[in-house]
Amino acid sequence: MFQVTTNGTWTTLVSFSGTNGDYPVAPLVQGSNGNFYGTTAYGGTNGNYGTVFQVTPAGALTTLVSFNSTNGSYPAAGLVQGSDGNFYGTTLGGGASGIGTVFQMTPAGLLATLVSFNNSDGAAPLAALVQGSDGNLYGTTSQGGNLSLNNGAGFGTVFKMTLGGALTTLVVFSGSNGGNPAGALVQGTNGNFYGITALGGNLSLNAGYGFGTVFKMTLGGSLTTLVSFNFANGYNPSAGLVQGSDGNFYGTTEYGGANGRGTVFQVIPAGVLTTLVSF
Repeated sequence: MFQVTTNGTWTTLVSFSGTNGDYPVAPLVQGSNGNFYGTTAYGGTNGNYGTVFQVTPAGALTTLVSFNSTNGSYPAAGLVQGSDGNFYGTTLGGGASGIGTVFQMTPAGLLATLVSFNNSDGAAPLAALVQGSDGNLYGTTSQGGNLSLNNGAGFGTVFKMTLGGALTTLVVFSGSNGGNPAGALVQGTNGNFYGITALGGNLSLNAGYGFGTVFKMTLGGSLTTLVSFNFANGYNPSAGLVQGSDGNFYGTTEYGGANGRGTVFQVIPAGVLTTLVSF
């Protein structure tokens, strides 16, 4: 973990060692107490299943949770601090069915597993949660849902969860409306949620898997596919969108574009896509 000043001065704050975490791939979140909180996908003291940690701005690290598979494993997404002061996150694996969890953690590190996914309600959540204007948490799973699709793995889901852990599946992806969402949702100023799927959309492309989508979802779970990528305008968007001050949404694709090396794009809320950069 590092700090960089606005003029480029670099300070290494933490060097992970394995026992205190390994492979931090998710963004940090600054808590209301001023400290930073994050996850490592591996490491810890319970079999390399990952950790949740706290770091002060000066760089003092405290490992708060070492996952043990039973309570989750391999957290690949960052945390969100809820309006109740607790932190909420997901693990890619582990839990009662071994295919992922949603957890709550107090700032002191007390962990509670709120959801163990069971395939029909989703599996393998990759993205961070977001708290909606209604107080509920919203997220995605990269697999699960309709297990008759995608060679039995499913194309993933969008879900809503109360802070107490009551889960409602809002969307089950079918491929044609998107597949395998990997990025976090963002709630637009109009109240709707916007997100991406890494695959899906036009299933006549990419050997029947599609090149990915941008979608809009109402609070009630009504989904509209705004963009189906076609490689020329991008392929495999794997990070979430951000809404700019102009009201439009911006994102990236890992591949595709004029040179096949990925893109930066803009999507207006109504769904018109403009490729801004082809890498």
